[in-house]
Amino acid sequence: MVTGLTTGNDDQDVEGVEIIGGEPRFMAITDDDSDERSLTDLVEQPAKVMRIGTMIKQLLEEVRAAPLDEASRNRLRDIHATSIRELEDGLAPELRDELDRLTLPFNEDAAPSDAELRIAQAQLVGWLEGLFHGIQTALFAQQMAARAQLEQMRQGALPPGVGKPGHGHGTGQYL
Repeated sequence: MVTGLTTGNDDQDVEGVEIIGGEPRFMAITDDDSDERSLTDLVEQPAKVMRIGTMIKQLLEEVRAAPLDEASRNRLRDIHATSIRELEDGLAPELRDELDRLTLPFNEDAAPSDAELRIAQAQLVGWLEGLFHGIQTALFAQQMAARAQLEQMRQGALPPGVGKPGHGHGTGQYL
């Protein structure tokens, strides 16, 4: 288990990220090493998911800001249901199933209360923020692995620099 990522340079450690399963400098990005899909692969339409997430977050702010009458609560209930359906279109089946398990439909017979709407919207915003954080973490890990792989390629491919006569010996690789 590694608690600080390292790229091989001691002065550029990244704290706060935990990688389990090996040294990041020995990781390589490959397309066929894992049967499990990356979180970034599970969001099939990221722009759509981001737009809907931003809209839902703004709606939550509006619901908090003002009391709602019955017609506006019914409208928000419909928007919430439509937003979930649209989100599901942009997600892979695994995330669709998770979202279905976490969201409960409103009662169709009566308008939901302000509190019910706030809770449902906050839950959805929280789930989306968790999804976005997971994607950012996955992208960061991919970047670190790519950086480590590039570092390995550089170390194996380039010989140390050769100095000119009369100029001391080079201390490292020069590109």
